Amino acid sequence: MTPPATDGVRIAVMRPQHAEEVLAIYRLGIEEGDATFETSAPTWEAFDTAKLPGHRLVAVDDVGRVLGWAAAVPVSDRCAYAGVVEHSVYVHPGARGRGVGMALLTGLLASTEAAGIWTVQSGIFPENTASLALHLRAGFRVIGTRQRIGRHHGRWRDVVLVERRSPAIE
Repeated sequence: MTPPATDGVRIAVMRPQHAEEVLAIYRLGIEEGDATFETSAPTWEAFDTAKLPGHRLVAVDDVGRVLGWAAAVPVSDRCAYAGVVEHSVYVHPGARGRGVGMALLTGLLASTEAAGIWTVQSGIFPENTASLALHLRAGFRVIGTRQRIGRHHGRWRDVVLVERRSPAIE
């Protein structure tokens, strides 16, 4: 699976030189309020340690600016779940609507399938309709909604669970 063509955008492996821009995009997502329960971005060291090294991508424009990123983390250290990851996709607000999210998600799915990962999942706030639509277009299915699963800025939030089972891995 190759990322779709997006004018002036290429998908690359996330490297330490992308750290500042990746974390800035993460902070923008946090500030918007519908991307994550997190209230502040981690340090690069914490981010780098938490994400699976083979499944971290950036979308860069023709001058090398980071437009978005995708990364995955294991869901469990139990061997039965070795092929299951949870992922995140963040796109800079100024780069939305250009296919950046789909290119990142497609690239991430290609890397996870190549590594034998059979399920990629995520939890999305129901208010984040753009992310839900992106995931459905990318072949994810809605598993259900975890109602009032966590408090965010003093209010209860629901999370829609989505997953994609790899058709290439039996």
